[in-house]
Amino acid sequence: MWTPWRIVGETLLCAVLGLLAAMIEAFSGGGIVRIVAVALAAALLSPLRRVLPATVLLVTATGMAEFDSLTPLILIAAWSAGRRIDGVGRAAGTFAAAYVLSLGLTLLKETLPSLLTLAIAAPLLLVMMVVPGLISRYWSQRRTLTDTLREYNAQQLRERTMIAGQARMRERQRIAQDMHDSLGHQLTLIAVHAGALEVDRELTGQQREAVGVLREASVAAMHELREVVGLLRDGTEGPGQRAASHALQPVEEEPTVPSRGVAGIESLVEASRTAGAAVELRRSGEPCALAPTADHAAYRVAQEGLTNAHKHAPGAVITIELRYEPDALVVEVANGPAAEATGIGRSVVSGGQGLTGLGERTRLIGGMVHAGPTPDGGFRLAGVLPYTSPERGVPSISPGAAGTAFADPAGGSREQPPTGFPEEGVPVIDGSALPKELAKAMSRKKRSGIAIGCGIAALIFVLVPVVAMGVGALFLAGESDQARIGPQLYDEVKVGQSEAQVRAKLPERKSFLTDGLDKSAPPEPEGAECLTLMSNETSSEWDKQPVFRFCFKGGKLIEKKSFEVSN
Repeated sequence: MWTPWRIVGETLLCAVLGLLAAMIEAFSGGGIVRIVAVALAAALLSPLRRVLPATVLLVTATGMAEFDSLTPLILIAAWSAGRRIDGVGRAAGTFAAAYVLSLGLTLLKETLPSLLTLAIAAPLLLVMMVVPGLISRYWSQRRTLTDTLREYNAQQLRERTMIAGQARMRERQRIAQDMHDSLGHQLTLIAVHAGALEVDRELTGQQREAVGVLREASVAAMHELREVVGLLRDGTEGPGQRAASHALQPVEEEPTVPSRGVAGIESLVEASRTAGAAVELRRSGEPCALAPTADHAAYRVAQEGLTNAHKHAPGAVITIELRYEPDALVVEVANGPAAEATGIGRSVVSGGQGLTGLGERTRLIGGMVHAGPTPDGGFRLAGVLPYTSPERGVPSISPGAAGTAFADPAGGSREQPPTGFPEEGVPVIDGSALPKELAKAMSRKKRSGIAIGCGIAALIFVLVPVVAMGVGALFLAGESDQARIGPQLYDEVKVGQSEAQVRAKLPERKSFLTDGLDKSAPPEPEGAECLTLMSNETSSEWDKQPVFRFCFKGGKLIEKKSFEVSN
């Protein structure tokens, strides 16, 4: 995205590159046309490197063979191409083509390209093109990986906060469910007892009034309980709680150890009978031990069924049936229509939270629950509770247990899904695999790192021999200057001149290249000291080397001779 600051920075960069190109071209002795053309080319190619990095790099590498003033631009173009060319293969191909093209045009520019020109141009172009591209590509991949890791960390923090919030909400719902199941049942029994006493003909008016106050108090208590339960279930967090949730570590929810189970259902029946309700308890099948959570859920199903019957169908006959199936316990509470209108059902509060909480409770242990009206106008609540808890494997509910009495009226079956509810502390993202973006960035980083390592290794293996060749070429060039002279200098030297005058015109020191040249030379004058040098000219025969020999004696040049020796 082009921000104002980026536009200003890009404009300044274009101006600086154009100015540098013009200055270098002026110092090289170029004309006004070349200076203006090079400055405009540098200024125009600079912004294009963002959208056409490979093209700008190739064009700049081609032009640099003719215009040395494009050298600053090639550094910027190589840096940009290393960052922006997608794919390691494409980037390597582009840089290789630019390097070979620039080196080839540089050598073709020379009239007589020599080993010294190659030794200087090859490493110089390598440093100007390849090195900036490798560095920029590594920096770009490192920044991409860092940004991806930062985003992944932020996502993990958001998920951690969300999981902590879910853990708090589940705990609030559990507390609300326990309050509803225990206190709601007891308050309902109080209201039923008070309603029964209120219609007793043996009570006096004052006693009947006191009983009415008791019933109204129980109804008011149920109203308050409903508000508290609703607040716990649907309450929202305040700013302080939201801030604290960032530091909350999700923990494993401890399983609730029920204080009552199937054995406590009989006490519920007795309490309801004491209140005047007609309750029948039936058992069938071979009793089997249940997990603690399933045992508690069976008690809650019976308790919820009795509570609903007392609330909405006072005086109706209630039947509780416990059927031990081969793989699950079926708890069914059914009641007929209300026998009489006492006013209790109209005054009792019903928040609809009991059945919802009961369905969640049975779902968590791998079972299912169904509630609905019966054909005779009554109501039936039933739950299927497996003997084995979900932690040890969720059993399959037999078709006989699920199909006889638990088909949803809408046509579906409210059965527990194969996977249980995720426990607290389990992240939303699968911990065994990284996110797709992070894995892609790390894979790209790995491939780029391998490519950069190979590039650096290739750079070392290419650069070191080239530098060694360059140093050797420079040394040989220096030695060649000390071992050769031209025919013009040979003609200038005259026999009879002093040794000092002659040696002042000849090379200063002896070179190892002249060793062995006098092996096939004519005999030297007796008592003379001779100096043999190679000629700059080549012989007409490929195996011959023209040489010049100067012989000194008594401080004077007594002989000079030109001849050819075998290579």
